[in-house]
Amino acid sequence: MQGEIFKRLLYGLHRFEDGALISALASMLILAIVQIALRNILDTGFLWVESFLRILVLWVAILGAMVATREKNHINIDALSRYAPRGLRLVLQLCTSLFAAVTCAIVSWYSIEFIQFEYEDQTIAFASVPTWVCQSILPIGFAVMAVRFAYGAVADFFGWS
Repeated sequence: MQGEIFKRLLYGLHRFEDGALISALASMLILAIVQIALRNILDTGFLWVESFLRILVLWVAILGAMVATREKNHINIDALSRYAPRGLRLVLQLCTSLFAAVTCAIVSWYSIEFIQFEYEDQTIAFASVPTWVCQSILPIGFAVMAVRFAYGAVADFFGWS
């Protein structure tokens, strides 16, 4: 029963991630096309769109990395593991997954510090949206990736699928 609830919660979280990624990418494309059309046809445009598009690029990159990590389609540097025997390959996978988990956790930690500085400075990204709100995807995304890499390491170690 609890396993089923956890699976449904995880499924909902995955759909939320996918929806956020699709929404950010679609918004980015639509706003860019509208801005180009307004500039070329009417010699006008929205002042805030360029800044918002830069933020959307950040969000698409982090959300895309989160989905890639979830699907295990992230970039791997596996030159050694291709030629290693099976036993050593599992050890190398475990080491690289743990290294990636620790690296993502460190980046998440320091991005929290970075956002705290942005909060203290009260800088504005676009319109009246504070910069720290726009950058809040950084610690969230890297924390999620750290957990997924750590889980992947444990799953590889115990042979879970």
